[in-house]
Amino acid sequence: MKPQLQKGAGRPEPRGASVLADGVNFSVYSEPASQVFISLFDKAGRETERFALDGRDGAVHFGLIKGIGAGTRYGIRADGPYDPSKGLWFDPDKLLVDPYAYEIDQPFTQHDELKAPRGSGVDTAPYVPKSIVAAPVKNRAVPIEMPPRVIYELNVRGYSKLRPGLPAAERGRVTALTKSGFPEHFQALGVDTIELMPTAAWIDDWHLASLKLTNAWGYNPVTMMAPDPRLMPGGIADLRKVTDFYRKRGIAVILDVVFNHSGEGDTNGPVICYRGLDANTYYRHTFNSDGQRLLVNDAGTGNTLDCAHPEVQRLVLDAMRHWVEAGGVSGFRFDLATILGRTRTGFSPEAPLLAAIRSDPVLGKAILVAEPWDIGPGGYQLGGFGVPFLEWNDRYRDDVRAFWRGDAAAGDLASRLAGSSDLFQHGGRKPTASVNYIAAHDGFTLRDLVSYSSKHNLGNGENNRDGHSHNISWNCGYEGETENAEINDRRRADVRALLATLFVSRGTLMLGQGDEFWRSQGGNNNAYAQDNAVTWIDWGRADAELMNFVCALSAFRSAHPALTEQEFLTGQVINGVRDVVWLHPDQHELHPDNWQADLPTFGMLLDIDEDELVVWFNRAHERVSAYSALPRTGSTWHLGFSSGLDARFGTEPGNIILPPRSVTVLVPSDEGSFTFD
Repeated sequence: MKPQLQKGAGRPEPRGASVLADGVNFSVYSEPASQVFISLFDKAGRETERFALDGRDGAVHFGLIKGIGAGTRYGIRADGPYDPSKGLWFDPDKLLVDPYAYEIDQPFTQHDELKAPRGSGVDTAPYVPKSIVAAPVKNRAVPIEMPPRVIYELNVRGYSKLRPGLPAAERGRVTALTKSGFPEHFQALGVDTIELMPTAAWIDDWHLASLKLTNAWGYNPVTMMAPDPRLMPGGIADLRKVTDFYRKRGIAVILDVVFNHSGEGDTNGPVICYRGLDANTYYRHTFNSDGQRLLVNDAGTGNTLDCAHPEVQRLVLDAMRHWVEAGGVSGFRFDLATILGRTRTGFSPEAPLLAAIRSDPVLGKAILVAEPWDIGPGGYQLGGFGVPFLEWNDRYRDDVRAFWRGDAAAGDLASRLAGSSDLFQHGGRKPTASVNYIAAHDGFTLRDLVSYSSKHNLGNGENNRDGHSHNISWNCGYEGETENAEINDRRRADVRALLATLFVSRGTLMLGQGDEFWRSQGGNNNAYAQDNAVTWIDWGRADAELMNFVCALSAFRSAHPALTEQEFLTGQVINGVRDVVWLHPDQHELHPDNWQADLPTFGMLLDIDEDELVVWFNRAHERVSAYSALPRTGSTWHLGFSSGLDARFGTEPGNIILPPRSVTVLVPSDEGSFTFD
């Protein structure tokens, strides 16, 4: 049957392309458009039909096209006034991807033609991916309702590109995560939540083409629902295979999502989706003194989505439900999440979009992790998102780094170890609201943190201007890679101490990909443009000894309720004992004036639910003799673990000799004095 528009048969709901018994219904939102068209394409990319949608309900244009179904390739064209200074970009020669597209037929690529002004006579259909009509979702998934304990952040492409044992066709694809020892790796690390960096279809930043670079991270998406074909050539069904696979193993999969901006960039960027439909609805604008509309740039990418607009809120919520119900994910990490809570008067944790997420019967049960900042006015909102959101805690990252570098007092570290109550103890929140991390995709790897005093981003082509300059890093005596065994030993000791600190802290833990086995990016702390060996994990050079150490840390943490109790440490008496006592190495409790002194060594005595242990932190470059009272629940202390290589007990009761630059944990035992093999 030849496709044809069935006049008067369309409906405004739902948005996007919906398969019905007699064809496909299309619903497109645009307030100022005078006419919206649906262009149909064959598999070779040739336009075969073009239909003007005949229905309109306010800003919604709709129509039913008979004779087509799931798998049909299509695009949107919109006509109306053209005046970019007023946010009006209508041009029927511009093919637009449906904001509600569930699948596209090829990746996005930049072309000069996508920026051509109206009247240039250039049809952009050859340069724009075609949206694909999706079949209705069967077997809708629900989130795994399990609070995360250990999150593992990874970039699908870089993580699997060099993985041994994978067929070449699987490398760089999401389905690779079910093969070649990946599941066993996550289980050994105690990971219960895998966080995938952006998987929605993205476009390279415009300036990268001239530098012969490509976007490796995916934080420049166009559509919110269509997976990038490079990661999921089989569409969202590929993701569902992965989430179902890990669901059976008790591991949740969450997505890093970018609902703060789109890849259309600033006003000099391409017209491929929202800009060509209704830029004034989808993007936030301000006005200059001449009354000209200017894009707000709170995301630092050229544009900012207007999450205060009901239609944008609807799009975000529908996208989230699709990733959960069709893709099987159990939650989300929201990039630059402050933008989701921006109202006309500034950020609010009760902003309509955040409130709608909380109250949604599906999304309210999901894992929700906010990156609680953007670069706009009042954009830093750490601690401000409220239940049930978890939040990336950069104060934890910075205070831990600063203590081990020698910049911060012991009290700063103690606040982070105890759960960051100064940031999260309000509104019924728990320490688990704090996502504790030392390194993530954005910044140095853990190895580079102790190998470089400054960033080395020349490979990004921006003269080392990009990326953070405040890294709180150190190089252990030499900048960059070295064959000096002593320096390398110092670096490994520091990394073990940093990791041990993470695993003895109250809160939700996050590991960055490859940090458990000594991965480097050569000092590049903003490797978003390095889709190459810089970001591809080199599994052949993985440090097995360090990885085994991290696995042991995770197992130790899981075995000790004192480390995972979901309450802030207070020092108050609970069930007859104090939950924490802070120790001076000279055999007395720390006094208030000790906290701000230059105290390189201190202890944390935990006594919770009959689980008692002492954690000693020694950032000094020499051994330190430390004392603690004998345990309440045993006759003496034994070594639980030490990040140093030569921890040993002294001859006096409760005395231990702490290795330089180390974290050492003692546990009680009735089996007599501890001896080393």
